[in-house]
Amino acid sequence: MFTTTVNKCTTEGIGIELLKKQYDELTSSTDIDKRSALHQAFRDLLLAKTDDIPAIETFISFAVAACRSEMTAPTIPVVLLGDIFDAVTLDKCEAIFTYVENNVTTWKEDFFFTACKHNLLRMCNDLLRRLSRSQNTVFCGRILLFLAKFFPFSERSGLNIISEFNLENITEYGVEGSEMGDQLSEGQEDGDGVQASAGTQQQPQLKIDYNLYCKFWALQDFFRNPNQCYNKVQWKMFAAHAGSVMAAFSSFKLEEPRSNSKSASKNKSSPTPMDIPPEEEVRETAHFFAKFLTNPKLLSLQLSDSNFRRSVLVQLLILFQYLNSTVKFKSDSHCLTVAQVDWLKETETTVYKLIEESPPNGRRFAESVRHMLSREELWNSWKNEGCKEFKRPDAAAVAATAGAAAAATSGTATEDQPATPAAATSRVASKRPRRPLGDLIRESTKQGKFFMGNPELTRLWNTCPDNLQACKGDDRNFLPSLEAYLDGSKERQDPSFEWRALRLLARQSPHFFTLFNSTSSYKVADYLESVRKKIQKDKNDINKIEVVQLEDVPLKDEPGLILKTSMDTELLKTEQLTPEEKNTHKTITVTRDQMAELAPSIGKDWKRLAAKLGYGTDEIQYLESENATVTDQCRHLLQLWFEDDMDASLDQLAYILEGLEMLSAAESVKQMLATLSNDEKIEISDD
Repeated sequence: MFTTTVNKCTTEGIGIELLKKQYDELTSSTDIDKRSALHQAFRDLLLAKTDDIPAIETFISFAVAACRSEMTAPTIPVVLLGDIFDAVTLDKCEAIFTYVENNVTTWKEDFFFTACKHNLLRMCNDLLRRLSRSQNTVFCGRILLFLAKFFPFSERSGLNIISEFNLENITEYGVEGSEMGDQLSEGQEDGDGVQASAGTQQQPQLKIDYNLYCKFWALQDFFRNPNQCYNKVQWKMFAAHAGSVMAAFSSFKLEEPRSNSKSASKNKSSPTPMDIPPEEEVRETAHFFAKFLTNPKLLSLQLSDSNFRRSVLVQLLILFQYLNSTVKFKSDSHCLTVAQVDWLKETETTVYKLIEESPPNGRRFAESVRHMLSREELWNSWKNEGCKEFKRPDAAAVAATAGAAAAATSGTATEDQPATPAAATSRVASKRPRRPLGDLIRESTKQGKFFMGNPELTRLWNTCPDNLQACKGDDRNFLPSLEAYLDGSKERQDPSFEWRALRLLARQSPHFFTLFNSTSSYKVADYLESVRKKIQKDKNDINKIEVVQLEDVPLKDEPGLILKTSMDTELLKTEQLTPEEKNTHKTITVTRDQMAELAPSIGKDWKRLAAKLGYGTDEIQYLESENATVTDQCRHLLQLWFEDDMDASLDQLAYILEGLEMLSAAESVKQMLATLSNDEKIEISDD
């Protein structure tokens, strides 16, 4: 009905008026029917534009305009975005997501926010499930930043309301026996070389043994769960380990990088004893590691690393602040004695001293840490007060404050004491307008350039603005295909052929995970040969299927051949799925009507079921606030579980209900399973 009009408006850029006119002229249909038809037209036309990203953005903007004209539901733009994200590759998803980020103010409007917030959250979660945390780190961060901008601070779904810790973040370390001693001795020799090159002054020998290694990495368990420190035995262990680690840091102090080149000393008339790198250079060369390696051989080198040392010391300060802070959800037994408080104060002073002594720019870094921890106290107070919603101050109050500030400024020069010419000149100079940074960036963007704030940086950055795209070119791909590498004769002469072939196999073929035990020999060469034969056989099978499909076989003569070919094709597609694709593939196991039928049998015991399924207290409170009756709350819970959990099924639900001794509900699920099985048998017999 509306497909032609919507296509014409979006391709020719006519605007919303033509569609609005056609919508109003259809007086014979109800608004619900017209909206349903328009929704379907939008979704059908969008799936035909998967290759043109600018056209997709124009189409979504047109859908937003249709929403403002009250021709479609407010959720239709986000529904369209979800459809297009499901239909394109991750590279295109990343490009389209820029449109979502740029229009965050649109999604935050009252007209869209209430209706679209759950759809946007589900869309972002679906994207995060498709992404790899190690390979798509930047894209994952962009999605999380968008959610932080979209939802207000007081949104309960994004808050750790009851102050839970991530107890799954476990740091594994250490081995037992003489092997540990050998590794530490080798690491000690390497560490001596690092210490000798760190500076010219003679420093005391730092003894790195198995005892220090275990104490150092055992601190991570206290950082993971600080509440252990309120136990007397655990507190003594923590205090002893922290004291040993800080003693190790104090016995080996790092020095600022020095300028020891002879040419530099000749060119300087008055050489300085220490050459501290500028802050910009430090910021450019700094790297962040979310998790450090725990190999015993690396400990001596890690103790010489300034970033590593700062990371451990800052963790100690965060732990100290939590132990001394008043947290709403702490139990009454979580309190420190006077001696423990005194120890924390003394140790905190020592930690700040060690941070100041760690180059580069130790004092400035210590001040930054103090500032961040003081701001953390404000957030802690806000959380203790119930996470109240932030509100903008009234315009009258802002005007009154500005007027008072202006009066105070002008009061410095009265009629009795007029301002001096020098003061007036300095005041005028201080108020000289500077060109806004936004205008400079906007002008550069219009010209297709980048503005970096520094002339030299701006020149270098605009030399080749498409650096990332250039790196993605085909000429930069030096990785051969698996078949060509296994068939090549020159590659087999390489001593590292087997190792490289296994790397390619793990990267490009699922046979790496399925055919390891299929050969009788334990030689890697025989295993690779069997894989090569298997790949060649699969390729030949695919070619045979394609030949059969191209033949013109009449349906009335041989219907079984076409049916068998299509079934074999689908089976081959299933076998060629990667393990990741098989894990993410999920069929619909239950309909909404069936969930509504099961909800009354569970009834008021749905909270027990929610806790068993892994939902937290805040999520249960959210379900209660969103649904009025117990039946609706239970139905909403089942809907979320079947949508989010990849293993959700009626069999699994019956098993869980039996474990919770909810026998009547379990019996209802089993009856539904029996009914579904009978229906399937009837359908098969009819066929």
